[in-house]
Amino acid sequence: MIAIEQTGSFGVFLLMLVDNIFPPIPSELIMPLAGFAAARGELSLVGVFLAGSAGSLSGALIWYGVGRWLGRERLRRFAARHGRWLTLSPAEVDRVGAWFARRGGVTVLIGRVVPGVRSLISVPAGVAAMPLTPFLVCSTLGTIVWTGLLTAAGYWLGENYLLVGRFVEPIGNGVLILALVLYLYRVATFEPGTGARG
Repeated sequence: MIAIEQTGSFGVFLLMLVDNIFPPIPSELIMPLAGFAAARGELSLVGVFLAGSAGSLSGALIWYGVGRWLGRERLRRFAARHGRWLTLSPAEVDRVGAWFARRGGVTVLIGRVVPGVRSLISVPAGVAAMPLTPFLVCSTLGTIVWTGLLTAAGYWLGENYLLVGRFVEPIGNGVLILALVLYLYRVATFEPGTGARG
């Protein structure tokens, strides 16, 4: 609380940027706390919403850039050598790319509001070379929904703003546990595909 009070909207921006790159402090705590500070008159409600959205979107762009740098062909080559641990065959990398070509916008939009997924959805979008403008539009819409809901919840709940984290955190943990179980299952049952090119 003291950090946000002292650094204001810029602190909210930085915390949300860090949350999207490496989430030591989840957005489910940052934005409701900022909303609570706004309710107390210590910060501007619009200011913290815009700062949080900008920080979150900046983090998404960094991961998108990582995905673009990695690229589909480099990922295919890595999958050909280490597919079991990546749990992807080169053919599956191609299928993910085709999926994003058809439904990338909806996937990014929904992914940006799902705890445990929202930070990482930018990577496959970048790998699949989803055009930057649609990525930005869909990411921005999803980010606005997420930060807006969290900020409003903190504003209206007041001193009970921590209830937001207690409600959202189990969902995020559930998504991560499900992803881990699915990953371990795929490692155990992985068979290299035969549909890879090159």
